[in-house]
Amino acid sequence: MTNSESSRAGVVSRNRRTAVLVMAGLLALLAIAGVLIWKTGGQVLGISAVNSERLIGQARPAVTPGTAGGLCGPEENVIRVAKAVGPAVVSVLNMQSPGLGQPEKRRGLGSGFIVSRDGLIVTNAHVISGADRVEVVLIGEKTVTARILGADPRIDIAILKIPKSNLPVVSFGDSGKLQPGQQAIAIGNPLGFERTVTVGVVSALNRTIPGGGAPLRDLVQTDAAINPGNSGGPLLDSCGRVIGVNTAVVEAEVGAGGLGFAVPINMARRAVRDVLKHGRIIVPWIGIAYTEVTEELAEAFGLPVKQGIIVGTVVSKSPADRAGIRPGDTITRIDNKPVKDAGQLQEFIREAQVGEKLKFTLLRNGKRMTVTVTLEEMPREVAISGG
Repeated sequence: MTNSESSRAGVVSRNRRTAVLVMAGLLALLAIAGVLIWKTGGQVLGISAVNSERLIGQARPAVTPGTAGGLCGPEENVIRVAKAVGPAVVSVLNMQSPGLGQPEKRRGLGSGFIVSRDGLIVTNAHVISGADRVEVVLIGEKTVTARILGADPRIDIAILKIPKSNLPVVSFGDSGKLQPGQQAIAIGNPLGFERTVTVGVVSALNRTIPGGGAPLRDLVQTDAAINPGNSGGPLLDSCGRVIGVNTAVVEAEVGAGGLGFAVPINMARRAVRDVLKHGRIIVPWIGIAYTEVTEELAEAFGLPVKQGIIVGTVVSKSPADRAGIRPGDTITRIDNKPVKDAGQLQEFIREAQVGEKLKFTLLRNGKRMTVTVTLEEMPREVAISGG
């Protein structure tokens, strides 16, 4: 072996010894680490197995909570509304006796809401229909017998009075300013589950559905869930103001849900005023059935206008009949204010007083004319789908 070969062999030998020593050192470190992990119950880098489990699901939320309640969306507001209005929502029990001398039994269950601190309550007329006695269940399960001050199936509103004071009350909104798409919150007692809260939107306005005798008109449609027992409860806006009295649900096909409807609060507010002033609910009436003008109808009938009300039927001896309104007339203005749709016509009539005179501008056979209609109280037996 030459000197250079001997030198190379020495280097290789030293490198092998170094590698062996390094491997031995690594194995020793791993053995020590294993003993430490075993003795510390799995704690590695200062994190125990217990602490590791606690960290699961503790990542920062996708959206940082923006409220004191730790929520990120509009439900914080819904919670505030439910807490504020809930105490003023009551259960209304329809108690009836099956026969003379027999004990009363509950025949119906609905909802209601307190509108004055001395015990005035608004509910639906159909909730208390046929009752021998009406009971109201306040928050805290306290049951009180109520007196019926007034009820009218034509608008499906009833006003009750209970002998209580210092009660929680609701605040009224303005149903005349509602817009489709705005939030709607319903509170009531569906199927007996007290103060259930559901949320949706105002789906549409000025809807008509079959009612007690005459169809219920000018209703607020909502997709907030309304079920049996919700009737008479409040429909609220996002500020917690009452915008309607939940009155009906129209079921769709099985499994497809239904549509909810509420009497506008402006109509219920007037009913309260009538009961306090006159002792009954008064519904102004002119005695017509009608349809709204559409572009298709305007073209088909050759109308010179694209909005208004086409008169379909006129009740004999009604205010409209006495004023000379005829089927086929088109109502375009009332008191010189334009009538664009059915909602506006109902608003004119609803806000006027019985005995008040309104000037109707009509189109008849292409000619413009004006007649004066004197409003009367709607007869209770009326069964016409109109105003």
